[in-house]
Amino acid sequence: MIDDPILTDESLEEQELFEHFRLVADRGQEPVRVDKYIATHVEGTSRSRTQQAIKMGYVLVNEIPAKASTVVRSGDVVKFVMPYRRRGVEILPQDIPLDIVYEDDDLIVIDKPAGMVVHPGHGHYEGTLVNALAWHLGIREVQDTGDERMGMLVHRIDKDTSGLLVVAKREEAQADLAGQFFVHSIERKYIAVVWGNIREDEGTVESYIGRDPADRLKFRNFDDPEKGKHAVTHYRVLERYGFITVVECRLETGRTHQIRVHMSLLGHPLFNDERYGGATIREGTIYAKYKQFIANCFALCPRQALHAATLGFVHPSTRETIRFESPLPEDMTALIAKWRAYVGAEAKKEKL
Repeated sequence: MIDDPILTDESLEEQELFEHFRLVADRGQEPVRVDKYIATHVEGTSRSRTQQAIKMGYVLVNEIPAKASTVVRSGDVVKFVMPYRRRGVEILPQDIPLDIVYEDDDLIVIDKPAGMVVHPGHGHYEGTLVNALAWHLGIREVQDTGDERMGMLVHRIDKDTSGLLVVAKREEAQADLAGQFFVHSIERKYIAVVWGNIREDEGTVESYIGRDPADRLKFRNFDDPEKGKHAVTHYRVLERYGFITVVECRLETGRTHQIRVHMSLLGHPLFNDERYGGATIREGTIYAKYKQFIANCFALCPRQALHAATLGFVHPSTRETIRFESPLPEDMTALIAKWRAYVGAEAKKEKL
C-alpha cells in the first residue's frame, strides 16, 4: 500500500519536478521484482518509467539503492521519486505559434514569451504553452494531460518570465532530463534587471525557500531547513546604471520563484516584480521627472524583468552536451537601453 505520498499537488506554480512515494509491502506479498511492484501499485506508472527511475538511482528498497533485479518481499519499504505527470485536466489543442529552438524525437526546446502560462489550471485553461504544444504535436481533439503524445514537462518558468524550457516527447527522455534537474547538472542562466546598485561584482545567495505563511501566493527565505527547501543562486553583475543593475543569475537549484525571492533577500528585488516589491520606486530621486521616467520604464517592460537566457543539458539519447541561448526580448532590451540613455544624460549634466 502507499503509506504516505510526500508531495501533494497544490497549484501549478508550486508543483515540484518529482513526486515522492513511500510504499510498504503488504503481509503475504509474493516476492516480485521492484519495477513490477511499483508499476502495479502506483496508478499511471509503467514498468518502463520505473526501470528508468531505477537506472537513475531514484528507487530505494529498505534504504538501499535498488537494481533491476531487486526483489520486494513482505514488509519491505520502497521509497522512490518519479517525474511528476499531472493528470485530470483536459487540454484543448490550440493553434498558437511557438518559438521552437530545437526539436527531435526525444525533446523540444521552446523559447517562451512573457505572459504565456506554461500549463493550464487555476483560471488559465486556454492559451497556455501546453495547449499550443498539443496542437504542434498533431493532436486536434481534447485530451487529458496524461496523454503521452502531448509531451511531458520537465520544468517550468513563471508566466511573466520569458525564455528557454525543455519538454520531453518520450517517457525515457523525461525521466533522464528530470534526473539531470534532480542532481542539479542542468545549466540554467537568467538575465535579470534588479533595483539598486549591487555592492559585489559577483556572489552567492543561499537559503531555504518555502511558502510565505502570510501570503500563499508568495515564497520567502527561511534559515530553518524545516520550513523551506535548500536553494542556491550564483549571480554576476553585467551592467550598472546607478539605480538599477543588470545581473546574470545561475541556478544551482530550481525552487519556485527562486531568483525573485533571492534577489529580494539581497535587498535588490527584480524591476517591476509586483509580488516581491519591485513594482514601486526603490531607488532614485523624489522629483516628478524621475517618477515619470520610472512609470515609462514600467510601461516599457510591464512584468518582472527576468529572462531564461541559457539552457544546457546532456541529450538523453546521444549523451552529447547541448546548449541553447535566447537573446533578450524586446521589452528588456528597451528597458536597459532607456536606463543607459538616462545615466548618460545625467552624466552629461554633471559635466556642464
